[in-house]
Amino acid sequence: MTSPRPDSPASPTTRRTFLGTAGQMAAVAGSLATVAHGAEPAQDKPPAVQPGGSDEIRVALIGCGGRGAGAAADALSVTAAPMKMYAMCDIFPQNIETRHKALVEQFKDKVDVPNERKFLGFEAYKQAMDALRPGDIAILTTPPAFRAPMFRYAIEKGLNVFMEKPIAVDGPSARRIIELSALADAKNLKVGVGLMARHNSARQELFQQLRDGAAGDIITLRGYRMQPAVQGWDLFPGPPKDMTELQWQVKRFHCFLWASGGIFSDYYIHHIDEACWMKDAWPVKAEANGGRQMRAKIDDQNFDNYSVEYTFADGTKFFYFGRTIPKAESKFGLFGHGSKHAFRISSTGHHPARSAIFKGQEIDDKNTVWTADKSETQPYRQEWIDLVDAVVKNTPYNEAIRGAQASLVTAMGRFAAHTGQAVTYDEMLNCPDDLTAGVESLTDSSPPPLLANADGTYPVPYPGKYKFEYRD
Repeated sequence: MTSPRPDSPASPTTRRTFLGTAGQMAAVAGSLATVAHGAEPAQDKPPAVQPGGSDEIRVALIGCGGRGAGAAADALSVTAAPMKMYAMCDIFPQNIETRHKALVEQFKDKVDVPNERKFLGFEAYKQAMDALRPGDIAILTTPPAFRAPMFRYAIEKGLNVFMEKPIAVDGPSARRIIELSALADAKNLKVGVGLMARHNSARQELFQQLRDGAAGDIITLRGYRMQPAVQGWDLFPGPPKDMTELQWQVKRFHCFLWASGGIFSDYYIHHIDEACWMKDAWPVKAEANGGRQMRAKIDDQNFDNYSVEYTFADGTKFFYFGRTIPKAESKFGLFGHGSKHAFRISSTGHHPARSAIFKGQEIDDKNTVWTADKSETQPYRQEWIDLVDAVVKNTPYNEAIRGAQASLVTAMGRFAAHTGQAVTYDEMLNCPDDLTAGVESLTDSSPPPLLANADGTYPVPYPGKYKFEYRD
């Protein structure tokens, strides 16, 4: 299951071009057929047919929380084209105002969002995208549950897209993204996904070293993200009086599987994607343990510890450990062992990666036999440089399928831990349990996709009890 780079060269033309939808359904069928076995479909660049518009790239920020803050700043920092923040939306007015103020202070003339282009509510993303022109960029940084319907609308409007990870939380939502990816290709749209580690030069150097056999055959991969929780998980006493249940679940999206895939999907996807990249394959099976020691008055849907064994088609293992327990040992990093040498993919944080290869199997800097260039690229900025470069030069660029596969493989580990059952890649891809069913129809007055029990608590995963994660 290889993951080729999306930036293969092509003849540059004007950036504001897109095709009609002829042949889209055939492309969709081909995408699903190949992705079911882990391969990416071929992506031929359609010819540009509709030039027009100025060189300025307008962007709309869909979701103005903390994650949107980072994506917006990275977008407006790109210098390859004139970037302009042109519309913003959220379901919480204070998010819009806070983010708008911060962007104006940092970027001044690059922000042009008057009150009439600040939109509020669950359907506000349509208004924000309507304010753009074909060829502009929609930034999707809401909770992951909303990726597919927003991606679909962006494609309909002829917009290029940047969407934060994860972009799917289960099999059905991954399949939706895969189908939409083909439609984006048919319109020659550019799609970036916030798995920024793949845009880091140190990791790219390590990947090439591993392909050239510098560490020998990869035998084992292992990763750790063990740290105190970044927020409290106790949902007691429930939503405040000025907030609906749906708004509250969206605000606390890490606590609910439908909204985010939980902390497993949101926190651990980077390491899982990086490991699979270095192996140059997606795993075929996941088995896992997990549990909850830290009890609350009203539990969220996460475990506080996870241990996952992923197996690749050749039998290679990838072990991943996640924990959010206060006062326990913290550990953050991703490592591998080859038949010749051990290697470090990343450690202490997502940047700098400090990728290196070591003599023998002991990972210790005193045993270093190769290290990546220390002037490694900052991946959060580089992913935006790469996306805008593709927009400007009109080169093929679509990370959606790879992002859907990484999201699916991450969900495999979570699903295995929550059910207590082994799960294969194909089983996860074709799982009928649809956590985000109906989110495209949500309005400000809708009930949430997950309803509380009669006592005010929520259904939680219970290994061995349910067919799916918290229900049959």
